[in-house]
Formats: sequence, C-alpha cells, structure tokens
Amino acid sequence: MSTLDPAAGQAVYDADRAHVFHSWSAQGLISPLAVAGAEGSYFWDYDGNRYLDFASQLVNTNIGHQHPKVVAAIKAQADKLCMIQPAFANDARSEAARLITELAPGDLNRVFFTNGGAEANENAIRMARLHTGRHKVLSTYRSYHGATANAIALTGDPRRWPNETGVSGIVHFWGPYAYRSAFHADGEAQECERALTHLENTIVFEGAQTIAAIVLETVVGTAGILVPPPGYLAGVRALCDKYGIIFIADEVMAGFGRTGAWFAVDNWDITPDLITFAKGVNSGYVPLGGVIISDRIFETFRERPFPGGLTYSGHPLACAAAVATITAMREEKIVENAKWLGESVIGPELRAMAERHASVGEVRGLGVFWAIELVKNKETREPLVAYNAAGPAAQPMNEFTAACKARGLWPFVNMNRTHVVPPCTSTEGEVKEGLAILDEALTVADAFCA
Repeated sequence: MSTLDPAAGQAVYDADRAHVFHSWSAQGLISPLAVAGAEGSYFWDYDGNRYLDFASQLVNTNIGHQHPKVVAAIKAQADKLCMIQPAFANDARSEAARLITELAPGDLNRVFFTNGGAEANENAIRMARLHTGRHKVLSTYRSYHGATANAIALTGDPRRWPNETGVSGIVHFWGPYAYRSAFHADGEAQECERALTHLENTIVFEGAQTIAAIVLETVVGTAGILVPPPGYLAGVRALCDKYGIIFIADEVMAGFGRTGAWFAVDNWDITPDLITFAKGVNSGYVPLGGVIISDRIFETFRERPFPGGLTYSGHPLACAAAVATITAMREEKIVENAKWLGESVIGPELRAMAERHASVGEVRGLGVFWAIELVKNKETREPLVAYNAAGPAAQPMNEFTAACKARGLWPFVNMNRTHVVPPCTSTEGEVKEGLAILDEALTVADAFCA
C-alpha cells in the first residue's frame, strides 16, 4: 500500500515547519519526511516512496506497524474507557501488569507504570535511593537512559553534555567493549575480567556505602549495541550483592523480543532488582513504560508512601495495547522469530558482508538487534567518522545514509555505526531485502577507506 498525494504531503510538511519544534535538532537545518502511512515492516510518504523500516522507528515497533490485533484492542478500549486516573483499579492496567510480571524473571512481581523509558529510569533511581538510603548511582559512559534530569545525567553519550544542570550523585564507568577495549584486553574473557575489576575499583573508591544502584542497559542500544561478554552481568549481579547495591537493568530498548528473548537478561539467566521498560511493550502504539519491581524493594513501600506518580500512569489505552501486543507475540511466536532471524539470517549475512567490505570493522548483536561498525582501516580500527562528528566531518556516514534511503531502506545510523534493527515480525524475505540494500550502500562507505 502507498499514498500518492504530493500536495497533501507538502501541506503536512509546511505545517510541521511552521509549528513543530523537533527533538535533538537545529530547527532550521532539518527537513522531516512527511509520512502518509505504514504497515508491517514498511512506511511510505505522500510521493509514493516506500521504505523498509530497518530502524523500527526508534527501535520500538517490535510488532511492526499497524498490527491488526493491537489496533483492534485500542479501538475496543476506547469504546469502553479512554481514561481513568492511576489511583483506581482498571482491568487493562491490571492485566498488563500481570502479563509483564509473568514474563519477568525471579520475584519481579509488581509494575509501576510510566509514560516512557526516561520516566521509568527516573522512578527506578528514586526507588533504589529510598530503599538503600544511599545517593550515588553508577552507569556506563556508552549508554543512553533518557532525556529527563536524572536519566540524561546517567546517559554517557554526547546528548548529556549540554544537559548537565547540577544533578548530583551520578558516576560513570567503562563497560565492556572488546572491539575498542578501555582495558587493553586481548579477548572477551579478559575484557570481562578487567571490566569487572574496574567496576569494583570504582565502587570501592566512590565508597560502596554511598552507592544506591548500578544502572546498565542489558545490551547497550543507541551507543553501539554492545552485547556483554559471558559472565559480565553475573559479575555485576555478584558485586551488587556483595556491596548492597541495587541492580537496575534498563531494558527500554532491549526488552520485549528485541534480542530474541522476552527480556535481554534472559539470555544470561540474570535477575536484577528492578527492570525498566517501554518501547516494545506495546510497540509504541500508545506511550507506555514502567519499572518491574522485586518483592524486596516492594516491601520498602508496603507501609511507606512512594513519593512519585504520573497522571497517565497505566493509561488504559496504552495498557490495552500492551496486553494485545504481548498476547499476539505469544500466539504468533514473534520472539522466537526474532531469535531465528538473528541466528540464521542477520548474523550470517552480516558476517559475510564484513568479509566483502573494507569499511566494516565489526558486526555484533543478537535477535533483531545488530550493529555494523564502520571504519577507515580494519587494521587500525579508526572509525569512519570521529566520535560525535557533525557537518562536513560526518560526510562518509551521511553519504552512506543517503544511499540507503535512495534504495528504499530507512536505516538507524549513529556516529560510525548503522544498526540493523527491523521489527521482530519481519520475514526472512524482508530482512534479506534490507540486507541486500545495506550491502550496496556499504560500497559508498568503502570509498572512504584508507
């Protein structure tokens, strides 16, 4: 399906430019695409151009665009009850919480609902601080946790820099990244060992008794799709237990099928104290996020009020969408599909591309959550563009991105990487179509190699 109505598209674009203020952008330097519609793994504009969505929008349409079961559930809930404030019990909210906790590991049996991932991380931090009576929170440099005050302070990527406004108690450390090791490691096992030693040293020198929580993206998302080496998350869990620190797993991007498991922690059989989620829980059809809470932390607030809340916490339309999404993912074996695509299609195809292209330094990932790291030189591993490059310095990645879009693929590009993050519902044919376009576009990147 596509829409051919250039005049309507121009009207949408003009109204956007006249009235909409866009995130993370210099307003006069952007030209947003006017989108007319979407279905499954594709979306299209008003000029008849159709794009394979290899970004899943912002890595959140895990169930694809316009899934009929989720759309029907939203419509049915709207007919029944559009809004009820969070102090009441509501069937959609209760059922969403039941399904989510049923999927979560261990004793994570309660859900505090938010509107998105940043608010989930804000409230998880608050819970950890109140539960422990401590203030400091540790997170990695290569991370993104959201754009609210504490969440952006936790974040490691450059979006933090202009947003640091006096939030206290945030300490950053280096997580594992064997391809660009901060620890001069010669392999994953050594990377894991040295990264855990570094983390424990950070804990000791910051004062373990002052640290409330360690917040980790289970698999680092926007900052590189960094899959932790075997043993790392278990080591973090052990350090948290040793020093009485709360382990918060940020699964906003990695959760709900993205890694080929319901939660990314399931890949390593780890149970954190809190899990934050959003995005894939209902594919973003209606904004929803939350914190999944262990029994131990729940007990802190059994008779002590939790000092936080949101007008739209557990919004009925969003929760109905979550119930329908989780149910459809179970019925249609969508999580299993994501796992199979990663193991049988995406992984092998990307590894073959790495052999063919001078610009591909490393491929990594699992499920439908992969990164291609582009370099100028495979031996030196110099990035194709410098960290946080902009303007002319970002030309190689800009040309690569343009080559993808010209061929009908919408990529997720960040710094010197392109991420392969299609919907979990993608077919083998759709994934191979997208990978073939990436293969062609990489010849553009190859031209910039030394």
